[in-house]
Amino acid sequence: MSNSSPSARGALQKLRSGHNQKTNVCRLIHGAADGWNGLYLDRLADYLLVQTEHPLTDTQHQTVQTLRQQFKAKGVYHKRLNRQVQKTSKSKASARLIMGIETPEFFEATEHHLRYRLSFNEGYSTGLFLDMRDNRHRLLSNLIEPGFPVFDRGTGAAKVLNTFAYTCSLSVCAARAGAITTSLDLSQKYLEWGRENFRLNKLNPDDHDFIYGDTFDWMKRLAKRGEQYDLVILDPPTFSRSKVSGLFQAKRDYGRLAGSASALVRKNGMLLACCNAGSLAPSDFKADVRRGIRDAGRKIVQNFQAMQPMDFPVSENEPAYLKVSWMRLN
Repeated sequence: MSNSSPSARGALQKLRSGHNQKTNVCRLIHGAADGWNGLYLDRLADYLLVQTEHPLTDTQHQTVQTLRQQFKAKGVYHKRLNRQVQKTSKSKASARLIMGIETPEFFEATEHHLRYRLSFNEGYSTGLFLDMRDNRHRLLSNLIEPGFPVFDRGTGAAKVLNTFAYTCSLSVCAARAGAITTSLDLSQKYLEWGRENFRLNKLNPDDHDFIYGDTFDWMKRLAKRGEQYDLVILDPPTFSRSKVSGLFQAKRDYGRLAGSASALVRKNGMLLACCNAGSLAPSDFKADVRRGIRDAGRKIVQNFQAMQPMDFPVSENEPAYLKVSWMRLN
């Protein structure tokens, strides 16, 4: 596991037992690292989501039933893991009900006392990436680690640019921390979903910007305008396609992305670079990001490499896939 100290084990047990009052979403079983090769099970408020490449075995089905009873889950959904998800239709990618009652089209979940809108009917993802929970909390608390704040401004609200914003959960946390946010995404639907997440948390979306468009194109536009941000967030999908900039592949293009983003980071501001592409090795990710920053004429003066959260443990047969780097630039 990523952290096997007694305090970490206690916190994990509290989270996975449902006794954490501020958070009702987490991963209950993370594949081989939890002794269940190929089985991934998430708690999402009053529902469970199980993910496998193949139909559930009898033993897996029984385990899911037991956890459903433990959490008094209203329903259980199953999703087939698909490594070609970008080629899959929404109906085929969406989870299907296997136990209990269906969810409404949208339902709410809570993380660190913040509310988020989720759905099993909108394709491969549900609206909230659970493996980014610790990084949302770092934003919310304005603390990456002791002595390393996200924002170091003396006065005035910090400015945050969240690219590939999806449903804007990172923007919500930044806004609750007092920042003025700009959320950029290639989907109007997800940006409206993000606005609803703002409203759920008593944040007025009209006080923030939501930009529909291509990330590379808009970063060029913002740079030409002379925009500077206290934090720029990069959390792209493994693959994406835009009519403006064509095909983006994280393994090939992350360095270029980091370089473009660096131009928008103010002096002593932050760049948050995230990547969940299993095909991109941590060492290559680190090298690509650093090369992009260097090519943009910037320098990293402080850096923190985040681990996967405790409910996404790592083992020899379940290696880490999430790469997250918080970097202060001058």
